[in-house]
Amino acid sequence: MRSRALFAGIGVLLAAFAADVLAAAEVRGVRLWRAPDNTRLVFDLSGPVQHSVFTLTSPNRIVIDINGAQLATKLEQLSLSNTPITSVRSAQRSPTDLRVVIDVSTSVTPKSFSLAPNQQYGNRLVVDLFDPEAAGEATAPRVAVAPSTPQPPVTPTQPAPSNLPPVPGGKRDIVIAIDAGHGGEDPGALGPKGQHEKNVTLAIAKELQRQINQEKGFRGELVRTGDYFIPLRKRTEIARKKGADLFVSIHADAAPSRSAFGASVFALSDRGATSETARWLADNENRSDLIGGVGSVSLDDKDRMLAGVLLDLSMTATMSSSLNVGQKVLSNVGQVTSLHKRRVEQAGFMVLKSPDIPSILVETGFISNHNESQKLASPSHQQALARSIRTGVKQFFQQNPPPGTYIAMLRDQGKIAMGPREHLVTSGESLALIAQRYEVSMATLRKANSLTSDNLKAGQTLKIPAAALAAQP
Repeated sequence: MRSRALFAGIGVLLAAFAADVLAAAEVRGVRLWRAPDNTRLVFDLSGPVQHSVFTLTSPNRIVIDINGAQLATKLEQLSLSNTPITSVRSAQRSPTDLRVVIDVSTSVTPKSFSLAPNQQYGNRLVVDLFDPEAAGEATAPRVAVAPSTPQPPVTPTQPAPSNLPPVPGGKRDIVIAIDAGHGGEDPGALGPKGQHEKNVTLAIAKELQRQINQEKGFRGELVRTGDYFIPLRKRTEIARKKGADLFVSIHADAAPSRSAFGASVFALSDRGATSETARWLADNENRSDLIGGVGSVSLDDKDRMLAGVLLDLSMTATMSSSLNVGQKVLSNVGQVTSLHKRRVEQAGFMVLKSPDIPSILVETGFISNHNESQKLASPSHQQALARSIRTGVKQFFQQNPPPGTYIAMLRDQGKIAMGPREHLVTSGESLALIAQRYEVSMATLRKANSLTSDNLKAGQTLKIPAAALAAQP
């Protein structure tokens, strides 16, 4: 009887042991990307896990303990070139506890988090290894704090202070920040033949940078230079650090209907989207931060009202400039490809929410459409799209050059043939406010635009008389 009971007890233990093994999640894949300031590893899991991360020295290594997991992939296949990682090894400490050891050639600062499944991926464990010079930024809180004292509204085309090199004549370049959408573990939309939006956008962005840099007085700066993920809010931070006068985000999205086709240009909307397509695209783009595990940024409660006032003041001017440059870009893009909409659309894209930098998002076409996906993969079509965007941007800044730039100097010397400056009216703007902004009388504006009343409509274009240009920065 005792032996039978003993065997029964062992059987129960073995059954429980087997149940634990079966319950363990699998690490089904490991992906790696190198960014300018960090290396990201993403562990694709079959289910949720608990984990811990710690560092060891002499030699430097990162230890990742994943509880409730088994390895079901090969780590040796990871490409470690251009990263501080020298090797990745693993050991099954128990049937349900996996240890991964990352050997590194230098000291790095790890940051880790888990992600729940979304439309694109299952459960994931993300481990970012920040380079030494980026470690402080990696641990900084992601909270935007409003200024403690009121500040004047930002001039829409005036860049953030920077140590940018001057061009001939001691005048600086106009800086265009070019943002290739998606990247890294966020491939963006997929084409019928497996094309990744992230690759198409980077190719167009690099071509646009090349063409802009051929224009004297202009300089293109890439926000993303390779295949890695950048959170949406971080993209505008990078643009600001580069002293950008304009932020251009390049995309090639998908639509619910594969028959949808045509290019579009978007600016920020503070009152919802202008079309169902715009709303759908914005929702999908804004979800991409979930892939990278970035939470929302909130303002400090103490200064929330003040921050809202300041943002409203600067956003109004910036949105007007965004709509203006967007319309010029859209008109030129329409000369090389079909348009989805013939006016600049507005939607709540998070990547456009920079109050001090005019920003547009260019949907170069729908990669979900069979014909457009083939065109978007063509170098000649990419060059044509880049050329049309460059032309629209150049036209805008020749009419609206930021002070202190080489293009502004040419305008002041009469070396650029300029027609009247234009202002695209946004919701809530009045004729008095626009007259004050451009330092011109309301009577002059009425006469230049043949206005019979002071009532304005959103989307209306006003001509700013040439006589007022000298006074307007």
